[in-house]
Amino acid sequence: MRRTALAALCIAAAATAGLTGCQPGQDKADGGTNATGTSRESGTPAAKKEPFAGLSGGEIADRATKATTGASSLRMKGDIPDDESGATIRLDVLLNKKGECAGTIGMGGKGKADLIKTGDLVYMKFDEAFLREQSEGESKADTDAAVAMLAGKWTKSKATGADAKEFEGFCDLGAVLDGAEDTNSDASRGKAATVDGASAITLHEKDGKERYTLYVATEGKPYLLRIDSTAGADQGSVTFSDFDEPVPTQKPTGEILDLDALGG
Repeated sequence: MRRTALAALCIAAAATAGLTGCQPGQDKADGGTNATGTSRESGTPAAKKEPFAGLSGGEIADRATKATTGASSLRMKGDIPDDESGATIRLDVLLNKKGECAGTIGMGGKGKADLIKTGDLVYMKFDEAFLREQSEGESKADTDAAVAMLAGKWTKSKATGADAKEFEGFCDLGAVLDGAEDTNSDASRGKAATVDGASAITLHEKDGKERYTLYVATEGKPYLLRIDSTAGADQGSVTFSDFDEPVPTQKPTGEILDLDALGG
């Protein structure tokens, strides 16, 4: 698996499609309401301020990018087409700018692998379906042996190892977001929406034959909550959540197979 699969939606939609950094989207300096949402002067309920009033779609996208790229960590979840294999990567990973991550990765709807990266170690646990999918082309005896040895068991290897490096691109938030500030957006405003219960505004962006719908939070910081690639070669959807939450990088409990030692 190559990081180009992530680039298709996470970088292309954030950078090529034109999200750039500017200012946070919620104006905390209006001074007009208190914590209960009532006017300080009259005590009557304050009218709800229209999110991003007077801003163009591009300006909203700019603010979303600054907020999102400024997060120290986030959860990335979605189904992403992989250019190399032709399969779809199913991703649900919390990652940070330290290169740490924890979550699950699946390929083509056939099984999954649990993943934890902390420091220079990568821990992974594969289910049988994932191992058989990844062993395509190997002999039945070799595949059965790999399943018997690895399925359902935690493994560890150095992050610099060949096998671990396949998954490294899913763990470095800085690399995923790299370049997202480098372009200007001409996104158009769309309708209000919700993403997993959070209020959002939709933005529509295009780049050649590619078409994207972006969902930006309208409450709190204007984080990018979701990207849909709706036309072009790499169609799929990714959601973002759990901004600035700690990544659970604790070492797995129980027996752990050392893949580097086995390979040596």
